[in-house]
Amino acid sequence: MKKYTIIITLILAILSISTTLTVKTEPKYQFENLTVLPKNTTEEQLSFVMDAFKASLGVKCSFCQAVAADSSQGRHLDFVSDAKHEKQRAREMMKMTAMLNKEFFNPEHSDRTDTLNTVMCYTCHRGNHEPDRNSLFPQLDSLMNLPRR
Repeated sequence: MKKYTIIITLILAILSISTTLTVKTEPKYQFENLTVLPKNTTEEQLSFVMDAFKASLGVKCSFCQAVAADSSQGRHLDFVSDAKHEKQRAREMMKMTAMLNKEFFNPEHSDRTDTLNTVMCYTCHRGNHEPDRNSLFPQLDSLMNLPRR
């Protein structure tokens, strides 16, 4: 009887350990309404991008994201909604910085350590939702007049 109890205890222990070690695969979530970012953007990547926006512009999520119409559960944001014009403006700015980096900068192969090799939101905004023209780098003022490659 003692041997039987030990075997049953070992089997239960092995089963409980194996269930805790089983890797649970999370369902792959597809974000809705991604128009500039790739459709296969992960939650971690999206959080990184949104946190960079918040830090660069000194704002919170509600600056670009509309409040959900259903407020029965409290004040929640509707991340799919395009109701706020700031969200469309953010998309335009993402396209603009991508174009600037593609046309005027070479961040992967730059051998110049004394110059700016890429632009991002913070380059112009510096923690303000409206960039201060007086604080921009002087070379950025004439950037659009440079010949395209």
